[in-house]
Amino acid sequence: MTPIRVLMVCHGNICRSPMAEFIMKDKVKKLGLEDMFEIASAATSSEEIWNGVGNPMFPSAKDELQKHGISCAGKKARQMVKSDYEEYDYLIGMDDANIRNMKNLFGDGDKIFKLLSFAGSDDSVSDPWYTDRFDVAFEDINRGIDGFLKYLEEKNVIN
Repeated sequence: MTPIRVLMVCHGNICRSPMAEFIMKDKVKKLGLEDMFEIASAATSSEEIWNGVGNPMFPSAKDELQKHGISCAGKKARQMVKSDYEEYDYLIGMDDANIRNMKNLFGDGDKIFKLLSFAGSDDSVSDPWYTDRFDVAFEDINRGIDGFLKYLEEKNVIN
């Protein structure tokens, strides 16, 4: 079976999108569904990539994941590329700017979603870069991923 390919996207790929990547990996593993998914994350900008090398996750984002027993070892920022649209089934942004940037790169495709839309909300995932509230971002992401998994279940993609 071909895995469901999910790309979590934020501005720099050092806080929200890698948190979403590893929270989702943890959830599908606990549900026994990890073989059904290929989950990654990327940035819309190149701000956290220097000389072709991505920065590691922001320490507070890493710490928040570790508080919940979630490992994110070895993650480095990477920028989205045009081929990501063909490679992934779902490109999930954290806020309206991420969605706008993805649409600028890929066009208006049916693979682009805002994470909290799966939780029935038009809100953006709280950006801890500005608030330093990594706990709030974690809860937003958790709620969005729960909604996304429910969405996939309702579409009979997973059961």
